Amino acid sequence: MAKWVYSFGNGKADGEAKMKNLLGGKGANLAEMSNLGLPVPPGFTITTAVCTYYYTNGETYPSDLEKEVNLAIDRISKLTDTRLGNPERPMLVSVRSGARVSMPGMMDTVLNLGLNPETVEGLVKLTGNPRFAYDSYRRFVQMYSNVVLGLDHADFEEIIESAKESKGVELDTELNADDLKKIAAEFKEVVKKKLGKPFPDNVKDQLWGAIGAVFGSWQVPRAKTYRRLNKIPEDWGTAVNVQTMVFGNRGDTSATGVAFTRDPGTGEKLLYGEFLINAQGEDVVAGIRTPQPITKIVRERQGGKKPSMQEALPAMYMELLRICGALEDHFREMQDVEFTIQEGKLYMLQCRTGKRTAKAALKIAIDLVSEGLIDKKTAINRVDPAALDQMLHPMLDPSAAKVEIAAGLAASPGAAVGEVAFTADEAEKRAGEGRDVILVRTETSPEDIHGMHAAKGILTARGGMTSHAAVVARGMGRPCVAGAGALRIDADAGVMTAGSVTIRRGEVITLDGTSGKIFKGRVPMRQPELTGDFNKLMAWADEVRVLKVRTNADTPADAVTAVRFGAEGIGLCRTEHMFFNDDRIIAVREMILADDKPAREAALAKLLPMQRSDFEAIFKTMSGLPVTIRLLDPPLHEFLPHKEEEFADVARACGATVAKLRSKANALHESNPMLGHRGCRLGVTFPEIYEMQARAILEAALNVEAAGTKVHLEIMIPLVAFKTELDMMKDRIDAVAAGIKKERGRVPSYMIGTMIELPRAALRAAEIAETAEFFSFGTNDLTQTTLGLSRDDAGMFLPEYLTKGVLKVDPFVSIDRDGVGELIKIAAKRGRSTRVKLKLGICGEHGGDPDSIQLCHEAGLDYVSCSPFRVPVARLAAAQAALKQTTERDV
Repeated sequence: MAKWVYSFGNGKADGEAKMKNLLGGKGANLAEMSNLGLPVPPGFTITTAVCTYYYTNGETYPSDLEKEVNLAIDRISKLTDTRLGNPERPMLVSVRSGARVSMPGMMDTVLNLGLNPETVEGLVKLTGNPRFAYDSYRRFVQMYSNVVLGLDHADFEEIIESAKESKGVELDTELNADDLKKIAAEFKEVVKKKLGKPFPDNVKDQLWGAIGAVFGSWQVPRAKTYRRLNKIPEDWGTAVNVQTMVFGNRGDTSATGVAFTRDPGTGEKLLYGEFLINAQGEDVVAGIRTPQPITKIVRERQGGKKPSMQEALPAMYMELLRICGALEDHFREMQDVEFTIQEGKLYMLQCRTGKRTAKAALKIAIDLVSEGLIDKKTAINRVDPAALDQMLHPMLDPSAAKVEIAAGLAASPGAAVGEVAFTADEAEKRAGEGRDVILVRTETSPEDIHGMHAAKGILTARGGMTSHAAVVARGMGRPCVAGAGALRIDADAGVMTAGSVTIRRGEVITLDGTSGKIFKGRVPMRQPELTGDFNKLMAWADEVRVLKVRTNADTPADAVTAVRFGAEGIGLCRTEHMFFNDDRIIAVREMILADDKPAREAALAKLLPMQRSDFEAIFKTMSGLPVTIRLLDPPLHEFLPHKEEEFADVARACGATVAKLRSKANALHESNPMLGHRGCRLGVTFPEIYEMQARAILEAALNVEAAGTKVHLEIMIPLVAFKTELDMMKDRIDAVAAGIKKERGRVPSYMIGTMIELPRAALRAAEIAETAEFFSFGTNDLTQTTLGLSRDDAGMFLPEYLTKGVLKVDPFVSIDRDGVGELIKIAAKRGRSTRVKLKLGICGEHGGDPDSIQLCHEAGLDYVSCSPFRVPVARLAAAQAALKQTTERDV
């Protein structure tokens, strides 16, 4: 018989930390903290299995769930001497979500549940604190009305603001018990007016309404978006945690806060977080009030005036420090905790692995090894490869001129430049048009998740270091400045002001999430400097990985960047990119529009020295590392002129009329160029093109070797479907090589291979490998040709496929394992059945995607190739793939 409910508290629990799949991360860790004897208010967890049941059975519950919930409530009653709905000893609980991985702010929470007109009076008598009781009641009515009944949060904020205005006060804490009692009554009138029925006062109805709302929040748009962005499966579901309330809003000896055991921005070992005296937890994370730092040193760094927790509540600070240390030692990982102090007693409400920036993740992993808490292999697995992207891009140039307009909290490091957008929808729209965007909000909410993902950086006027904006930005790797109180934002008017400076919608600003500063206009960037912790982790990764990591580079500058990041060769050098320079494009167009072979060869003769010079520069840069050069691949129409002056330039160069050239261009038009006259098909029909490229490549290699630099050359033929195509191209290249040897007495060594980017080539890999000395999987085109998708047009419907679950991930981001991945494995196996030492690599954009790298490791490839800035990502992902395989083999 299934067990649906697991209790915790009073030094013991039904569950433990290992049960995250069933209890969710929050429930499992509440159980673990209880088992450790930490001060955890008692409660119970309704399992993720109930969520699965709920959605597969028409949003109904298992028949025996209510009985288990009632038994769990009875246990809380015995431990706390309270009763749900009892006016004399009222039990108040929180109802929170808890997926197996953290989804901060994406799902719903209800606090102070159990209050009604009778129990609130009982709370007044029990505590002797009417202000606290009615503050809790108005919070409950507002939160329940928003989360469970679906009313707008703003409907209630207007009432609070009006009450403060009529009393001439600024803060919620300046309202007295009578004010709050009146506000709660007005809240309930809003509910009755909006919904046509009264606010529910039956506490059992309240409880089941909140449980249903938490399960329902698993499918709200913001949660779906977050799952899609973070590759969280929909069928995981969420647990529901019901826990006895403890109150941070019971006066000046009460408080609530969020803390990290290390700085989530830098990794520094110090208690880092924020708290508020006389407040509840939502006040801290929602950004409604700007909280105070936990530690004195952070307050001093931020220039804060209000005392830190270390200064205001020193005894409680020391107790929190002790507990956080114990948790970090136990979990061997940086922790993110929520706590409440009720009249001088500390309670722990949650702990979880803390989200952090890539910089912090690196430092924490290295430091934990130094402290003896984890080993090197664990450290490698602690850093998300994709998150390294944060560290690999330019930062603000410190010597550049800047016009600072405001400053806030350095909530998430890094720099971003973009056009100001004042709503999430606007940010998403502008980003979809190819613009860089900064999302500017008074404060963000979970509903903004899609705009935050689209933006390059996030700026808020309110909120602290643990506000929604800060936590989500750090998790996404977006620079963020929070709590910039000098800003005045009018989203409706599309205007932001900071003192005398006005910034309008669409104007450019620059954020520095490392310093918390905001600048007018575009500030120049500089290249990152990667030393210390980064290099140490990369060295550890290189010790365990099996896959080599190359780069896709078409210029010496790209190659230099990639080598600096640890590239071990070039896996894809696209020769066509060299043709688009202004001094070459006319000769290319001459060649394409030529009427006969002699005219074509005359144009190619102009290109030969240019190409040779390009290859010489790349060979010198790579200094003996492998260089795979792909011969011309794109359809010829991509090089053709479009404007009148462009046709005139070509006409002058080749002595033809514009009308004749237009006629020739029209004749080259293709209805489906992706599957048309491109790749090796160009080499078959116009062999002189590939002959010129082969000569340029081989002569460049000879020249560089003659100057004392070794060259490791691989020539790659694109879009091969038939072995005979490859044979023809190899014969042409070998003939050019023979001619060079006759002219110069020697020829450089070279390998000839092919891209596998057509399903037929993958299936016929055994015979193609009779000629090819290496395969490089061009997964961009292999994905298009296997799935029948145009990468350029699929954006019109792919989002729907992802939202509706047809696809779990975008196949142009991560390799389609069951289709494209299977073809890669087939081709690898069949190719090596013919040529045992056949070199195998991948050179599509997937070469920098961690999930795709895992598949490449499983398929037995020799290397992956990716863009220069993703080389470190690939190095770390390759190490994690090797460690995963070792772990699975050991198990």
